Amino acid sequence: MSINHVLVFAYGELRDPRAAREMATRADWIIAADGGLAHVQALNLKPDLLVGDLDSVSPEQIRWAEKMGAEVRRFPLDKDETDLELALQEAVATGCSRITITGALGGRLDQTLSNIYLLNLPVLADLDVRIDDGAQEVILIHGAVTLEGGLGDTVSLLPLSPIVRGISTSGLRYPLTNESLIFYRSRGISNEMLAENASVQIQSGILLCIHARREVIV
Repeated sequence: MSINHVLVFAYGELRDPRAAREMATRADWIIAADGGLAHVQALNLKPDLLVGDLDSVSPEQIRWAEKMGAEVRRFPLDKDETDLELALQEAVATGCSRITITGALGGRLDQTLSNIYLLNLPVLADLDVRIDDGAQEVILIHGAVTLEGGLGDTVSLLPLSPIVRGISTSGLRYPLTNESLIFYRSRGISNEMLAENASVQIQSGILLCIHARREVIV
């Protein structure tokens, strides 16, 4: 089977289980990053791979995953990578073109930031990779991206490099046309979608895009 879209469950908060279940219907392969298996099990989904040091899953959960047909790849507790980083490496190895990560936001701030920084892994540079918890999606922009959402959705653009140049947007209330954003300035916060689609493109730098869906903001 050709694998184009991989869905990875991390062990953070799963804000919108219904959205996660919908993501699973569009994925060709499901990876549980260690404790992310709890989300997969709660949603009654079939995991294809369980990966990590497995310190956040019980023997019963591992047996359940194996019974469901999942391959289990266990790594040592003393390792340099987080379980999510290992899961992303495994996702890339499938030859997919798209990766969606859910359960990667909320909880410990250091873990959340680390999960976001993982979007800059060199092996992900040519893939469409997004963190999505149903309420928000987080995308690292190297070139151009299209956002699908709705009127009134919030879009924030945050430079992760000292300066991001040549930013042009369409479909946003406050447009940018070949402009720059600086790492320590807040200009890119809280823009707004004017339709169901918007686009952002840059010429140089690394730009973090956070798209918050209006209908699920609480």
